[in-house]
Amino acid sequence: MIKASTLHKAAVTAYLSLFVLLMAWLLWLDPPDEALRSIALITLVGPLLIPLRGVLYGRRYTVAWSTIIILIYFVHGVTSVAVSGPGRWLGMAEIALAAIYFTTAVSYVRLSSRPVHRAPHG
Repeated sequence: MIKASTLHKAAVTAYLSLFVLLMAWLLWLDPPDEALRSIALITLVGPLLIPLRGVLYGRRYTVAWSTIIILIYFVHGVTSVAVSGPGRWLGMAEIALAAIYFTTAVSYVRLSSRPVHRAPHG
């Protein structure tokens, strides 16, 4: 059985990899026009910074709601795959990292939850 700590490490790795991918994409691999670069960085990288501390520390509540934010990156990746050029391959990587994070984060939250004590029937 997979441990919660292993799932957390996998989730953090995917999360940070997505951050690095987006930074490289926007600054080096396929940057937008100079006038749009700062806007692209704020709108695409900014949301990843909001839950970063809670994700790194494995706070269940933060990890749980960060899966909603990660869906933005899944959709962005899907739209990027639809265009030609380097954005297509970067979009595929973004989809993969978003899916890995989503899956491992949800699994981490479920596995690390405290057991519920039920009253005996009777």
